[in-house]
Amino acid sequence: MARVLLLNGPNLNLLGTREPAVYGTDTLASIEKRAADCARAAGHELTAFQSNAEHELIGRVQSAAQEGVKFMVLNPGGLTHTSVALRDAILGVGLPFIEVHLSNIHAREDFRRHSYFSDIALGVITGLGALGYELAVRAAVERLARLA
Repeated sequence: MARVLLLNGPNLNLLGTREPAVYGTDTLASIEKRAADCARAAGHELTAFQSNAEHELIGRVQSAAQEGVKFMVLNPGGLTHTSVALRDAILGVGLPFIEVHLSNIHAREDFRRHSYFSDIALGVITGLGALGYELAVRAAVERLARLA
């Protein structure tokens, strides 16, 4: 069994009511539950953390490595396009991860098309809505099996 961290950035706590035409109607709680169920079905433990504060996300990444987390699924939200500090924290602990976005960031405003995380992620899932999280967990499970 491996530990997987699902990390969500700013404003994702508003899922279900925030711009449903863009982000869908699933709540973050329902997304987290389905992701945890997917991990559990494969024999792994998934813990979820969301914060609107960059420093809390950085702290969670740093503590994840010390807690034995082996893989991360990351939706940095708006920090995707701005946070060198969160990127540096991930690089600093060497935690492999898959980047997830509910909407297709490449089909949106120009400023959303750049990610500070995509080039260091093992993969990127964008534009598939809540399903993207489950696909990311399935991909994480596959990667973890290779490491075992």
